[in-house]
This record gives sequence, C-alpha cells and structure tokens, in this order.
Amino acid sequence: MKEFASGWAETLLYATMPWMVLLNGLPWVGIIVQIALGFVASVIIHRIATSILERIAQPFPYSRRLVQYGHRAGWAALFFLFVQIILRNAPDRLPGLPAVLHIGALCLIASLTWLGIRCVRAISHSIIELNPADSPDNLHARRIQTQTKVLARSVMGIILLIGIGAACSTLPVLRQIGTSLLASAGVAGLVVGFAAKPVLGNLLAGLQIALSQPIRLEDVVIVNNEWGHIEEITGSYVVVRIWDQRRMIVPLQWFIENPFQNWTRTSAEILGVVLVWADYRLPVVAVREEAERLCRTAPQWDGRLCQTQVVDTTDRAMQLRILVSAGDAGRSWELRCLVREGLIDFIQREFPEYLPRVRTEVVEDECRHTDPVAPAPPVRHVSLGGR
Repeated sequence: MKEFASGWAETLLYATMPWMVLLNGLPWVGIIVQIALGFVASVIIHRIATSILERIAQPFPYSRRLVQYGHRAGWAALFFLFVQIILRNAPDRLPGLPAVLHIGALCLIASLTWLGIRCVRAISHSIIELNPADSPDNLHARRIQTQTKVLARSVMGIILLIGIGAACSTLPVLRQIGTSLLASAGVAGLVVGFAAKPVLGNLLAGLQIALSQPIRLEDVVIVNNEWGHIEEITGSYVVVRIWDQRRMIVPLQWFIENPFQNWTRTSAEILGVVLVWADYRLPVVAVREEAERLCRTAPQWDGRLCQTQVVDTTDRAMQLRILVSAGDAGRSWELRCLVREGLIDFIQREFPEYLPRVRTEVVEDECRHTDPVAPAPPVRHVSLGGR
C-alpha cells in the first residue's frame, strides 16, 4: 500500500511539474493541486474498493460489518496517507512545511484511531447480532453479549488512549513534559496512582465482570433491596432497571466488593412463595387440591412444583405456605398473585367460618353481692382469643 501510494505521489509530481514551473513564485500552489488530485484519487479508489469488498464480504457477517463500519475511516486514513507522502516529497524550502507536516501527521493518527475503533465496534455488533437475546432460553446469548460489550468498550478505550498518546508524542513540548515527569516519577507516580484509583478500579472490575460474569445483561438482581434487571454495563458503571421504571446507577467495582442477589445466574427458573393465614379447623387437603387446580389452569406455571404445607402456628391461626414454580421471575410474580387471590376466594366461598378471627367469650360469675337481701348482678369476664 505504501509503495502504491509512493508511486501515485510520484505520478502526481510528474503530472503537476508544468504547473509548478509556471507557478514558481507560488510554491504551495503545486502542493495544493497535488493534494486535490490525491483527494479525487482516494475518493475513486474508496468507491471502487468498497463496492468490490461489499460483494465479496456479503456472505460473511464479520467481513460485511467491517466493510460497513470501516469504509469511511479507511478512506480518511488513505487520503491522509497520500497527503503525508506528498508533503514529505515536497521541497524543504517551502515556508511553513514542518507545521503542515505535523498537522497532517495528527490527522493520520486520528484517522487510524477512528478506523481501529470502528473495526472493534463492527466485530462486537456482529457477535451480538449472531447471538440474539430475545429467545426464551437466552442464558448463553446474554453471557456472550455481556462479554462482548464490556471487552469491546475496554479495547476501544485502549485504542483511544494509544491514539492520544501517539498524537501527544509528536509535540515537542509534551515530550519535554513527559521527560520531566519521568525524572520525578517517585512522587508523581503516587499522586497519579491515588487520583486514578477509581478509574483503574472500575476498569479492572469491568474486565473481571466480563470474564467471570457475576452479572449479565437482563439478569434479574436485587441490589440494595431493589428488584430489577441489568439494563446496561458500561466501562465504569452498571444501569439497573428497577421494576417501577426507575434506574439505579451502580459503579462496576461495587458488584465485586459487595454481595447481591442474582436470580438468573445459572437459570431463569425460580420458586415463588404464597403465605395464607387460616383457622385451625380449615381442611388443609382441600386447600392443597385447590392450589394444584389453580396452578394447572395458570399459563405461568411450568409444571415443576406446587406444594402446600403448614409452616407456622400461633395461638390464633396457622400459616399455610404454597410453593409454586415458574420459568422466570416475572411469571413467578404473576403466578403468586393469581394463586393468592384464588385461595382467598376459595376460603371465603367454601369455608368462610375458618378465616382468622378474634372472638369474645362472655362468662357469668356465680358470686353474690355482699347485700344479703338483693341479689348481686352477674359479673361478666371478657376474654379475647381467636384462631
């Protein structure tokens, strides 16, 4: 590519030689003409090469995305490469040539950085497109998407830092500052280390999350007693979409240093609990049969478990626990509400006298009044109780 560009620059130089002779008093005009011709040539090459590459890469998703995302950045890199070759072949006596060369080098570095970022984004989008997460059993797809997005953002950040570092290294002033900083690296390193601790901590936490995956996109989690889904994982924080449409922003490092609940770590299947208080005389067998009937008619039930047990008692009532299973947390919540409403309606309809209640019992006292003539009125002892 470099030899081709160099040959093209020599061809442009020979083609514009008569113009340069005529415009000997204006030396920059010939260079501008060559740059303009290089612009036209790069546009023509870009269009022809893009058309050919699109046809070749059509059956291949990765190649197709690379061409689709990177063709503009590739054209910019090609054009600024032509500019660099033209300027380096220009006479040294041109006024302002070093400044123009430096600007051209910065533009070339920027275009190459842009090309690298677009290529990484193309690869990540291709992987996400080949692993859609809209299927019912999307555990593997969510794992791949989480790794791809976090690693792609990290790689793009590294490419951007390399590009900025390469651009700064072309400036003599910054090189001198860098040398002086290296001379005092003992103190400066500690200061920079303490200042960059949150950034570096989140960066390392992002890499750890991408590799070990304690959380993935669309995982159901409980963070600080808030139930929600992992909506987005960026390079520094995680967005948790709470059930009432709020958004909780949590730093990446928090998920490494603090415990939290992940309901879909290995599977989306989950058990739901329904608690019902009732009188001791309520027949548990009838409630168990009604709970099984409600589960069989509910589309949210996955058929794994429907269990009714007495798990607690007090001096007033007993507590029934109905365990039901569902395919995910959303269906489990709907199934729990449906079973709870159905059992309350069943008890009210079939056994209304066995609901928990508070009773008052009146007992007459046989004691008489101290007056031997008049009978004493009965004394009422009130006792509160219930089951």
